[in-house]
Amino acid sequence: MPERLLPTSSLLLIGCWILNSYLLSWGVFRCVSAEVGSTQNISDLLDSLLDGYDYHLRPGVGGPATQVLIDIEVRSMGPVSEVDMSYSMDCYFRQSWVDRRLAYTSKMPTLALSISMLERIWRPDTYFYNGKNSYLHTITTPNKFVRLYRDGRVLYSSRLTIRASCPMRLENFPMDVQRCPLQIGSFGYSDRDIQYKWNPARSVVIASDMKLSMFDVTDTPTGNLTEEQRKGPFSVLMVSFHLKRHMGYFIIEVYAPCTMLVVLSWVAFWINREATADRVALGVTTVLTMTFLALECRNNLPKVSYCTALDYYVAISFGFIFATIIQFAIVHHYTKVGSGEYYFPPTPPEYSGNDEERAKHQKPDVTFSSSETNKITIFCTEDASQAMEEAGATSSVAIQSQHSDTPASENAAESPQANLTQNGRLALRQINASMFERRKSYLHRRGSMPHFQLNSVSKVDQVSRVLFPVIFMFINVIYWCTYLGGES
Repeated sequence: MPERLLPTSSLLLIGCWILNSYLLSWGVFRCVSAEVGSTQNISDLLDSLLDGYDYHLRPGVGGPATQVLIDIEVRSMGPVSEVDMSYSMDCYFRQSWVDRRLAYTSKMPTLALSISMLERIWRPDTYFYNGKNSYLHTITTPNKFVRLYRDGRVLYSSRLTIRASCPMRLENFPMDVQRCPLQIGSFGYSDRDIQYKWNPARSVVIASDMKLSMFDVTDTPTGNLTEEQRKGPFSVLMVSFHLKRHMGYFIIEVYAPCTMLVVLSWVAFWINREATADRVALGVTTVLTMTFLALECRNNLPKVSYCTALDYYVAISFGFIFATIIQFAIVHHYTKVGSGEYYFPPTPPEYSGNDEERAKHQKPDVTFSSSETNKITIFCTEDASQAMEEAGATSSVAIQSQHSDTPASENAAESPQANLTQNGRLALRQINASMFERRKSYLHRRGSMPHFQLNSVSKVDQVSRVLFPVIFMFINVIYWCTYLGGES
């Protein structure tokens, strides 16, 4: 039986598949060949550009100065240190110049070169005049690249962390605006060889998401200047970062506590003027607290020879607290001496009263021995002895004769209080009661004179309750208007 022939349609499908496979293989081969050829052409191009190239010589040597365009993109900034008077920032630092020796005629508009290529071409020796410990980021590889254009323009970009000095004026601290400069120039080439200019398209750009904890960047003015050095004039670029300080931290940490301590010291004006220990303790406590707060707020500042705005406020608060102690000293002086306020009269007044009142102060109706009389006298004050003499207590007491030689009488001098009998203690209580009534009567009669009253309110305290707050508020208005309204 003859073999069965394939249909014509199947033969056509097989032929098309074979043709497509051939064309696809040919296309892949052509692409790979083109890519290999392109890579080979670029390598040959770079080799031809560097053939006879001397990277020690600047472009156009012997002719006009080479112009180097600079632009900076600041990604983050900080910390800003008042103690070191310096600031740091993380930025992309870009330099661009034209080197006609590197111009090419290839169809590719730009060539991204390896950083190893950077070592084989000339580049400007740019550095920061006021830099302090700046460095290039090297993780995971050195963060820099080189791009070459057809006309020979070279773009060199690198990521740097720049730390630069910032001479600060702290007279208005913490309401100050610091102007931190950054000066850029050549280390060895004068302005006859290299001239630096800001990129007209973008000079200094601040990232939109950048935030600082203690400052706001309000402005970044740029400029060109020429600096005279030993080797001649040098072209220098300068940008100034205007940093406005935040006030919130210092209001919470210094201004609010100082104000509260001043208000707390005014509580002494409502404390009884006879409460000497209470008022002195309050004054001393607030003074010591204010002293500690004043020393603490100076720890984070450099040892400058002038006073800052914060120092002035602390000094004002300390002065008001110290004035409250002086005020109490004045009140205390005129209360105890000038006004003649005494808790006990210096001499007992002449007794005047009716017969019933006089009978209350007669001699105590008790009897005690001669040894007990001596014991009572030991515990009586001068006023009590005088009261006993005037009341006739000593002359009218009936002394019981006791001539016994007991050991108790011999030890009376050693322990007089322990050997007092019940009659002796009763006599002492009656004498003290008599003295209290006489003192009470004396103070009651002198109570008609206002400056002899106990627990009276001093006129100095009354005036201070109003005068101190008014003066403090007035000084605060002047203080804040001066430092917030004036130019920083």
